[in-house]
Amino acid sequence: MKRRQLLGLALAARLAPVSLVHAQGSFPSKPIRLVVPFPPGGPTDIFARQYGQRLGAVLGQQVVIDNKAGASGAIGSMEVMRASPDGHTLLFGTASTHALYNLINDKAQYDSLKDFAPVAIVGGAAVVFVAHPSLPPTLKGVIDQARANPGKLRYGSPGSGTLMHIAAERMKKDGGGVDIQHIPYKGSAQAKAALLGGQIELITDTLGASLAEHKAGKMRILAIAAARRSPEAPDVPTVDEALGIKGFEAVLWNVVAAPAATPPAVLEALSAATAKVMGDASLQENLAKFAIQAETGSNPARAVAYIRGERERWKPVIDAVGIKAE
Repeated sequence: MKRRQLLGLALAARLAPVSLVHAQGSFPSKPIRLVVPFPPGGPTDIFARQYGQRLGAVLGQQVVIDNKAGASGAIGSMEVMRASPDGHTLLFGTASTHALYNLINDKAQYDSLKDFAPVAIVGGAAVVFVAHPSLPPTLKGVIDQARANPGKLRYGSPGSGTLMHIAAERMKKDGGGVDIQHIPYKGSAQAKAALLGGQIELITDTLGASLAEHKAGKMRILAIAAARRSPEAPDVPTVDEALGIKGFEAVLWNVVAAPAATPPAVLEALSAATAKVMGDASLQENLAKFAIQAETGSNPARAVAYIRGERERWKPVIDAVGIKAE
């Protein structure tokens, strides 16, 4: 038997038994579509593929990743909102789609709590500020350069209204009100490609998605939006250390969500399966390579409470920086 087949059997054995879900009834009766509302290659896509592979092993059905990018995650989110509420179409949402969207859109096309049934918060990764190596080697140095040359520097994000966009605007405001032009892309991978290609000078991303290029000297992580330095990048200072901005934290967390009318028994089955997936040590180790912290204690009720709390936490920040959807 080939090594790949052996590895697949070993993974299935760790995540068995399939009866965990089949005991709930006929669900799942067909492959599950996991919609990722951003393009391939970014941190959300990377996490979703790791999760989806193992969820399929638990459920005994294939989980198909479907990237539906656009409108900073809203297009993919609305597709799941309108899907049949039978548990076979799920969203791998983010802080952007499930906390920030309803804070910046006066004419929102969905409500992340009313129109979805969260299954679980599955983890998150700290946001970082990244620069082209031609810029000064510190965040303070970049801020000083931006202040001396208003509007000359450009930063990329995975879209207007995303967590990366809002974190950058807060940094600009609390860093002295500097003028750095925002260039929105359809996803983090596209913004990073633009930085590496020299089309822009800065990006806001997650630590794991930027770490390889940082270590290779292709770009430089200037600061991490966390309470303390990361063991994966001990050379990178926190925003507080770099600029003296207290309490500057931003985590791109991810949530698995189903359409609102999904039956409670199906949600219970998905929650139990997700708990088994997120408790798998191999998944936690793989996510750690991308500086993603796995969440192992979530469920539908805790996910709802977490999303509400994040809305409350980010509302004053959004009000302060004045971001509203066009």
